[in-house]
Amino acid sequence: MSDEEQRSELAARLRELEESFEREMRTRGFDPEQAEHIALPGPLAKLYSEREELRAELATLTIETSTIDSTGKQYERDQKN
Repeated sequence: MSDEEQRSELAARLRELEESFEREMRTRGFDPEQAEHIALPGPLAKLYSEREELRAELATLTIETSTIDSTGKQYERDQKN
């Protein structure tokens, strides 16, 4: 699987997890924006943890496969300038 395919798959999984997390937060009467500032019940804490792990994995993959030139523009390492 190419790096772009991996990023795309992780991004899709992250979107699904974020939607599920927000829906569960609202169902339990919480504001999703407050997730980092409150103690979450077990199931919500698990979703929050999974979401943060996916975010970190996606960020790492993005950093490993791209670079930033002197102007601050990000581009793929394999891309010809």
